[in-house]
Amino acid sequence: MPKKVAKKYSVSDKLKERAYRFALSILELAAMLPNTDEGRIIRRQLCKSGTSVGSNLEEADGSLTLNDFIYRVDIAFKEAKETRYWLRIVIARKLLKEKVVVPHLGECVELIKILSTIIYKCLK
Repeated sequence: MPKKVAKKYSVSDKLKERAYRFALSILELAAMLPNTDEGRIIRRQLCKSGTSVGSNLEEADGSLTLNDFIYRVDIAFKEAKETRYWLRIVIARKLLKEKVVVPHLGECVELIKILSTIIYKCLK
């Protein structure tokens, strides 16, 4: 009978749920973008990076090594930063009203701060 391996490194359910809700909100926001060449390109990039944050946190959860955990959280961190970039483009290009985008941008910045703190504490 194989030995059961316990989870060593995990992501809180609260953070995973927050990233999941963020992904859903990004998908809703992306659906509002105009159906132009520019809008479609940004929609695709925004959907990819915005949903990747949560999927990488799911992957990090249950990592058996610290290096694997940090690697996956770092990917989520980088994807969150990319999402912030695309949200800023949406605002700058006036593709949606700023007041519609700003709450998503705020949540994205909060996720970036949380993920960078996790990485910092793991490397300390």
